[in-house]
Amino acid sequence: MNSNHKLHSCNCGCCAAASLHSGGGWNRRDFLFRVGAAAATGLAFSTIDALADDPALALPARGPLPQRPLKVRPVLTYALPERREHTSWRSWGGLQKKQDVTAERSRITAELDKLKAKSDFPLEILPLAAVASTQEAAAAAQGDYDTMLVYAAGGGGDLLQKLISPQKSNLMFLRHDPGPVYLWYEIAHPIFLRKTVDAFDRTGLDVNDVVVDRYDELLWRMRALHGLKRALGKRIVAIGGPSGWGEGGRKAPETARNLWKMDLVDYSYKDLEPRLKTAKQDAALVKRCEAAAGRYLSQSRVSLHTARPFLNRAFVLTEVMKDIMDEAHTDAITVNQCMGTIMGISETTACMPLSLLNDDGYLAFCESDFVVIPSGILLHYISGKPVFLNDPTFPHDNVVTLAHCTAPRKMDGRRAERVKVLTHFESDYGAAPKVEMKLGQVCTTLVPDFDCKKWVGFEGKIVGNPFLDICRSQIDVQVQGDGQALLQEMKGFHWMMSYGNYLRETGYALKKLNVDLHDLSAARA
Repeated sequence: MNSNHKLHSCNCGCCAAASLHSGGGWNRRDFLFRVGAAAATGLAFSTIDALADDPALALPARGPLPQRPLKVRPVLTYALPERREHTSWRSWGGLQKKQDVTAERSRITAELDKLKAKSDFPLEILPLAAVASTQEAAAAAQGDYDTMLVYAAGGGGDLLQKLISPQKSNLMFLRHDPGPVYLWYEIAHPIFLRKTVDAFDRTGLDVNDVVVDRYDELLWRMRALHGLKRALGKRIVAIGGPSGWGEGGRKAPETARNLWKMDLVDYSYKDLEPRLKTAKQDAALVKRCEAAAGRYLSQSRVSLHTARPFLNRAFVLTEVMKDIMDEAHTDAITVNQCMGTIMGISETTACMPLSLLNDDGYLAFCESDFVVIPSGILLHYISGKPVFLNDPTFPHDNVVTLAHCTAPRKMDGRRAERVKVLTHFESDYGAAPKVEMKLGQVCTTLVPDFDCKKWVGFEGKIVGNPFLDICRSQIDVQVQGDGQALLQEMKGFHWMMSYGNYLRETGYALKKLNVDLHDLSAARA
């Protein structure tokens, strides 16, 4: 479905400008021509735009922290049998001789090289070890790595137990077809996972951690583990302090600290106000920010529908936020009281800065809602893309509208979507992006609960970019799954969205924290 564009009914500058052209946005020449008469209202471009390409007016080059790779320790387990008469002398499995082990080591090394080359996330694979004794296994389990990857070709359960630690993430790879077949392809479930009884023995490995033959199945699990590694312990600056939406969200900062091990850095408005005042009085910085705003507006598929000074000051606020993150040695930030307190201090809104930061690879969220922020951090690191924290609406006919005033433009991590820069809706003030997201795009939507016990998730498809009297960036999302179950299972408030389907990775990562994911799209897989 394509929703019709509709302007809200006030007489603000954004409506006056937008009413000239309610289609897909203007190019810069058209926009300058159409709003030339509106210069007195602040819509005209600054003369500094002519100097936007001046290197002296460039802002300092900086970006998010370097990504840490998932470090994987691969280990091949085996046992070489000796023939004995009148009794069974060998176990199942295709590794029976030293030359079999040598060939398998070469095969695994080549396969892991291909896996690393295919990876779209940072991945470091340590040299393969081959072990045939508990002593060798214990030695292989030492050292600095995140994930143990066991190629369980042979050997006893005591050998495997030396490798599998509950303090690490663990994966087991088994060969079936085309071989050489592994012993533990037969007995991983009854002997290692269940210890010869019916109940699972959950000591570092479960059925979801075992992969047979398929390296694509191994890769997405590693992607999930990389995302979880980056999310756990994440430091994030909370301007105005950490919070949580509603009565149910009161415990959210504590949950973020305890379950997600996050380091929440409280940065007060008392500290922000003088800092921002000093920045706004820095003539050189202000000039560079005006030039940066000019460069932003000169991009294709960008149009301005609010007073230009609001956008200029948004770039100043962005630089101050980057300074604060640099000092905290992080690349993540959130703003509490973003619909009030920060406006008087910054003389704009936080909407554009958060959008700009996300496009630059930072993690930037409004509202300081730690019910939903952990889901955004996890999804960002799993997907490798910016994420959109949003307000959901009432699902109906398998469609739900998602909206907020802080959407990134580079939702796929590369290409900037069309954007109209308007006022923030509720205040009719400042600068906020209306990002026109790609129609037909498959997306992941996560619905965290207040208790962080059972999230809901579904695959969606973007079917509309309406212009309703709500937060500026708006999308209609068609639920690719059980919409009725969504109505019944919705909890919490804010949702999180990214381009692409990352539900299996998210569910796999959450299980490591004993959090369930009800995937409403699972029946479609």
